[in-house]
Amino acid sequence: MSVAQPVAVVTGGNRGLGRELCRQLALLGYFVVLGCRDLRRGALTAKELDPEASRIFPVQLEIDSSRSVAALPGWLREQFGRCDVLVNNAATPVDRWAMASNADLGAVAEAIDVNLFGAWRVIQAVLPLLRSSPQPRIVNVSTEDASIAAMTGGGPAVSVSKAALNALTRMLAGELGRDGILVNAVAPGTISEQGGRSAAQAAASVIWAVTLPNGGPTGTFTRDGRPFPW
Repeated sequence: MSVAQPVAVVTGGNRGLGRELCRQLALLGYFVVLGCRDLRRGALTAKELDPEASRIFPVQLEIDSSRSVAALPGWLREQFGRCDVLVNNAATPVDRWAMASNADLGAVAEAIDVNLFGAWRVIQAVLPLLRSSPQPRIVNVSTEDASIAAMTGGGPAVSVSKAALNALTRMLAGELGRDGILVNAVAPGTISEQGGRSAAQAAASVIWAVTLPNGGPTGTFTRDGRPFPW
């Protein structure tokens, strides 16, 4: 099957920022693939956002499983015949109160496997499809805690793993620029109902990188479309 509309894959799409990203991308005219570890939950979220099942399509995806990730490209080809956008949003919980000096290294290793290697696995899997897209984009959802310039301690698992994801972003941007694939990292901000950023605001920060024109910036780390310190 081949569709005319652009196709966007969002990992961790069943709640929070991922859910809002799926909603906004569907409104922009994308066919949205809602990746979720638990397919039942993903299907429920897709039905809530898209009752007619015409824009948002759930798929079971465990980014820390090579077998699960390997099945994604074939599914995309069968369902849509294309993939234009990959948003690496799935991540482990923030360990904000942990300290590097006495961190549980098992928890750090898990964060690296999901936040870095998980995104890396999915990128490698869908890259052949992205190379065929007329407007290919990879957006890695990072965090302010990944800014080495601002690090002072705390949150070692998320900080180290997402800083590594930022480094991967730079490397891929340099390698894939000749193919017209824009690769950017975004720090969307912390979603909070108590006077902080709304899910819509955080998602809009990511959407900016998704909708960049061909020839636009690549290898950047931004928030709300503005540079954020590495």
